[in-house]
Amino acid sequence: MSNWVSEHDIDPWQLIARQQSELNQAGQFGATATFIGTMRDFSDRKGLSKMMLEHYPAMTEQYLQKLEQLAREQWPLLDCLIVHRVGEIYPGDAIVVIACWSAHRRAALDACNWLIEELKYRAPFWKQEFGPEGARWVEENTDGHSQGKKS
Repeated sequence: MSNWVSEHDIDPWQLIARQQSELNQAGQFGATATFIGTMRDFSDRKGLSKMMLEHYPAMTEQYLQKLEQLAREQWPLLDCLIVHRVGEIYPGDAIVVIACWSAHRRAALDACNWLIEELKYRAPFWKQEFGPEGARWVEENTDGHSQGKKS
């Protein structure tokens, strides 16, 4: 079980490599699915220079643990990594890293996809964006589970 929030820059590939090297199940996993989210320099506004992500540590840590537990109940994962940045973030900075290891690709891919959609939509983070028009709080995130589905 590896999930945490970081107030410092994160190197996604280093985190994934380290987690995999510590996974004492070499030869058992046939798939590693990853998602790395980075800050864009735009949103629905013209441009962004930075954003501030805030959270309540105890609430966020509990949420990440519960999220991983739910993923493990739905898919046969050998390991899971969830790391999320908080604090001041700039365009190009990694914000979130998710990696799922499983014996089969479908479980790893489905779990990784579900984790990022749940995290993006429900996680207790508060986002403030900064651009040429000043600062504004983002009121809600997109429900990724419903995107792309036909009515």
